[in-house]
Amino acid sequence: MNKAGKTPVSLGLLGAAAFMVIADVRVIDPLLHIIADEFKVGVGSAAIIVSAYTIPYGLFQLVYGPLGDRIGKLKVITAALAAFAVGTAACAFVPNIILLTLLRFLTGMAAAGIIPVTLAYMGDNFPYEQRQAAIGRYLSALVLGQILGGSLGGIFGEYISWRGIFLVFGVVSLAISLELWREMSKINNEQHSLGPVGWATFRPYFQLMKQPVARTVIIGVFIEGFCLFGGFAYIGAFLRDRYNLPYVAIGFMLSGFGLGGLIYSRSVKWLVRRLGESGLMGVGGVFMCISFLAIALLQNWVLFIPFNILMGLGFYMMHSTLQTRATELAPEARGTAVSLFAFSLFIGQGIGAAAFGRIVDHYGYLPCFIVTGIAIALLSLWLGKQKQHIKFG
Repeated sequence: MNKAGKTPVSLGLLGAAAFMVIADVRVIDPLLHIIADEFKVGVGSAAIIVSAYTIPYGLFQLVYGPLGDRIGKLKVITAALAAFAVGTAACAFVPNIILLTLLRFLTGMAAAGIIPVTLAYMGDNFPYEQRQAAIGRYLSALVLGQILGGSLGGIFGEYISWRGIFLVFGVVSLAISLELWREMSKINNEQHSLGPVGWATFRPYFQLMKQPVARTVIIGVFIEGFCLFGGFAYIGAFLRDRYNLPYVAIGFMLSGFGLGGLIYSRSVKWLVRRLGESGLMGVGGVFMCISFLAIALLQNWVLFIPFNILMGLGFYMMHSTLQTRATELAPEARGTAVSLFAFSLFIGQGIGAAAFGRIVDHYGYLPCFIVTGIAIALLSLWLGKQKQHIKFG
């Protein structure tokens, strides 16, 4: 393993793959209302396409992590991105929401093999004391996906077609997968081991969950995904219904979440020095709570912009800390550990989107956002009390 701080395949190319995955997730935020209207269903019902993507994304982490450890992480990343590209492009041609839901399910299955496996790949190539900064730089690509995914979704929804953006994403993702394959063919120095495939593949997950530190990290990220992204899925529809804003404006406003992440990625070293890991999670939870409550109670769309940026900053402060810890849960099988982490995050997001959809359809947006904010504050307090369990040595 190379621990010199430089990966065989550039972080720029791996970041491009991550960009496409995150942009594909976030593009739905400003388009949810448009898709619901076209297929004549309620916003809460249309959110099935969110759960249909995120739940298989989470479930298949359990497959890709051990597979990456066994046959090579770069092989898994490249093949998964190619399949993701085909599924995303196909979404442009669906005649009804049932087929769109099915394709989003299949696309989520493929996308599961990209970002978490890349994080494990980085874990193999960066010593722990350098890893948070390296992951912070890698997060820049994810942040750009957050920013441009929502913005492009708004632009296509307003001026072109929601279908067109999926075709564009599919073509670009295919080009990136071909470049990854070309680079991978030059480098074949990954250390991996072959072994039997079966129930033994899942044994490491059970062993991980016996550890108090692993339980804290995995439960924490599940609640984070359930609350934050479960509630965030409805902010675009809320801005449309409450203020009748253009979709392009909604897309750009939602991109403020990514700007908060960009602020984090540029200041991560300073924040770690000033706050420490426990402080990052605590302050991040407070920022997210304040943001959701402000969006629900202040009822002024102009104020949404700074609070959405604050929400993004708070999320990355908490999430990046948990994510960095996940890369050290099982140094001998990082693909497995990081995949369990991502599994928990996205299963939480998928269940959360469905649960909060029921609240939105029956009680409205404001109770959804208030519950989300309070739940994140409680999560922050719980993680603070558990801080002794998330310190290694």
